[in-house]
Amino acid sequence: LYTHTYTHIYTHIAAELRDGEAPMHLLGRSLRWEQHVPVQLVPQIEAAQRRRRRREHSCPALQLRAGLHSEPHERSISPWRYRIDEDEDRYPRKLAFAECLCTGCVDVKTGRETTALNSVPIHQTMMVLRRKPCPRPSSPGLITFEVDYIRVPVGCTCVLPRTGR
Repeated sequence: LYTHTYTHIYTHIAAELRDGEAPMHLLGRSLRWEQHVPVQLVPQIEAAQRRRRRREHSCPALQLRAGLHSEPHERSISPWRYRIDEDEDRYPRKLAFAECLCTGCVDVKTGRETTALNSVPIHQTMMVLRRKPCPRPSSPGLITFEVDYIRVPVGCTCVLPRTGR
C-alpha cells in the first residue's frame, strides 16, 4: 500500500470527537469524501454482506444473459468484488477496496478463465486524514490529524502478461 504523508498537522482534543470522526473544519467544502466511490460504496457493501452469508472468492463464469442488469464489476472480463477496509486511525474510517476474482481473464467465447491475459487492480490515489497522538509530551489527550495519500484499488482490468526478457 503506497502512502505519502505531508507534515500538515491539525491538533484536537480526542474527547471532543466521536469514534471515527474528524473535526468538521477539516472536512470543509473542498474535501468532499462522499463524492469518492470508495466512500459511496461502503453502505451498499455492508447491506449486501448482511443479506448474503457466502462470499465469492473464485473466478466466475461469464453469463451474458445476466449482463444487461448487472454492475460493471460483475460483467467485466476481469471481474472483482468489494471488501471494506477499516482503519480506526484513518478518516474516512471505512473504504471499499476492489479485489480481483480471477488471476487470468474471462474468455468471452467460452465464458471461462484463461491465463493468456492477467487481471490486475486499478488504483486511485485518495487523500485521507491520519489520526495520531500529539507529538508533544506535555499534551495528554490531544490528537493530531495528518494529511495522507493512499492508493485505493477501485476495480480490475485485463492486461497482457509481463514477459521475462
